[in-house]
Amino acid sequence: MNRRHFIQLLGLSALTTASPTVWADSAACPLLNFTERTLDGEREVNLCTAYRGQVVLIVNTASYCGFTPQFKGLEKLYAEYKNQGFVILGFPSNDFYQDPKDEKQIKDFCELTYQVNFPMFGKSHVRGDEASPLYKALATAANGDTPAWNFHKYLIGRDGQLIGSYGSLTTPETLTPLIVKALAVKD
Repeated sequence: MNRRHFIQLLGLSALTTASPTVWADSAACPLLNFTERTLDGEREVNLCTAYRGQVVLIVNTASYCGFTPQFKGLEKLYAEYKNQGFVILGFPSNDFYQDPKDEKQIKDFCELTYQVNFPMFGKSHVRGDEASPLYKALATAANGDTPAWNFHKYLIGRDGQLIGSYGSLTTPETLTPLIVKALAVKD
């Protein structure tokens, strides 16, 4: 069923495809109903609109961390599964004092050092009272599990629901079976 048919079924014919899909975002994207600025600052992306129906791995990153080499594994996962409906969303954070660089430096570091091609977004707070609304929603969905360090991962299924929350010690490669299983579920 496409969006227009769904709107008609609900009796909401006054909504047009030009209007924002606010009515559907909270149901279709309970964890992605946020707009985030890209790391290069060139645009804002509504995560629900851009990634609805995909398997999404959200990771808080840092340039000067013992886990920073996980960028290699993340990029490998992204390259292998992106054409099957998988995406990684990176959110640099200095909450653990390991990414004091400005966003342009972070972008350059990620691209030049680790050839990162998956979407990266603006520097974010990922824990505590200052956590971004996205990270507050993720923590709530994960029963309060917030990043204890950099490279914490949240895996979201095609249905927009949290599959799991994984600490820094969980390598990207370890998540492969869960990602493959989530990709097998069709909308």
